[in-house]
Amino acid sequence: MALMKRGWLVGTVTILAVVALVLGAILYLGGRAGIGPLADTGHDGANGHGGGTILPKVCPLTGLKPSGDAVPNRPALAVKVENLPAARPQTGLSWADIVYEEPVEAGITRFIVIYQCQNASRIEPVRSARFTDVDVLTQFSQPVFGFAGGVPAVLSRIHAAHLLDVNFERAPKTYHRDPARQQPHNLYTSTPELYAAARTEEGPPVPVFVYSPHAPQGKTVNQMHIRFSTYTDLTWTWVPSKKVYERYDTGQPQVLSDGTPITTTNVVVQVVKVTLTGVTDVNGVHSPEATVVGSGRVYILRGGKMVTGTWRRP
Repeated sequence: MALMKRGWLVGTVTILAVVALVLGAILYLGGRAGIGPLADTGHDGANGHGGGTILPKVCPLTGLKPSGDAVPNRPALAVKVENLPAARPQTGLSWADIVYEEPVEAGITRFIVIYQCQNASRIEPVRSARFTDVDVLTQFSQPVFGFAGGVPAVLSRIHAAHLLDVNFERAPKTYHRDPARQQPHNLYTSTPELYAAARTEEGPPVPVFVYSPHAPQGKTVNQMHIRFSTYTDLTWTWVPSKKVYERYDTGQPQVLSDGTPITTTNVVVQVVKVTLTGVTDVNGVHSPEATVVGSGRVYILRGGKMVTGTWRRP
């Protein structure tokens, strides 16, 4: 998803494990900057809880310099974006700092698209929240969360976690319907509208990852295949001439609404435990939940190399 220098975090869900991709318990993360040895994050004291007065020198979620004069004094903003074939091509993902891909019902996936340093004038299509979203988002301090509603149990957990809820049902004027698409695949919004609706004085989040311009040594891997299901059969392919990974779904390039391919410079596949909740969709299919707190195997793709290790989150 044209995440040129950003990153992708994919979460795949099966009943056993999750990796930064969505299938068989996988969580996928895509990010702008490279994940490497400890480096100066340039985060001079901003605390991510509204109390910091010194803004970081670099974008806290990417480790890159901001496109403007300074890092915006605002929290992270997450939007839930659909990934069914009927929802494609999506809009607005190329401006994200980080994208998580998580498994939902029936082997399909959805994206948690996270912004902070840049704006997206249109994000489409927006869909409903899931249980996994809460534990993913609490690591970003107190982010704004835009989504198209959810079942009562999910909404209760969102509110208990004190996420800044600006979902469609609470802020309907912040969202719009695209007449060129069919419902429910046509709801869209923007980062300026969501930030305005949140009315928050929260500052930038603390960095979730530590970045370095130098990639660690790893095994040469030009392609990673992740088959979540018949509906979500992913391949990330390294393109040396562009220094990015391009995303393919069921063998076809996945593109955004402007025709540009979905790409990223980092792919993180996080293996996690996935369980089925008691919540079901209209077809009676149980909603899965990925456990993203604890530890597990991780696979990191960067620069045509793959590094393996252990992810830990207390």
